[in-house]
Amino acid sequence: MIRLNVFIQAGAGNRAAILDAAKALTACSLKDAGCVAYDIFESATRPDVLLICETWADAPSLAAHSASDHFQKYVGQIEQLGTMKLEQFEF
Repeated sequence: MIRLNVFIQAGAGNRAAILDAAKALTACSLKDAGCVAYDIFESATRPDVLLICETWADAPSLAAHSASDHFQKYVGQIEQLGTMKLEQFEF
């Protein structure tokens, strides 16, 4: 299994738009083959920070997700509105 923690720091005034894109990305991604879990978390101490936590069954499932139209669309939107940092773990 593969776990991704994607930290997002929203640019000034962009938090709501990022959250909307992240929610749309989550709704689509939960339907992807090999998606075990996909959720969004909001920081309790930093209102400009969000976390998308993903779990994938295997590398091919994650690769297919990363190549999907919804990934390209919504991640592109998020990247325009803030900065993203990715942590990846295999277990």
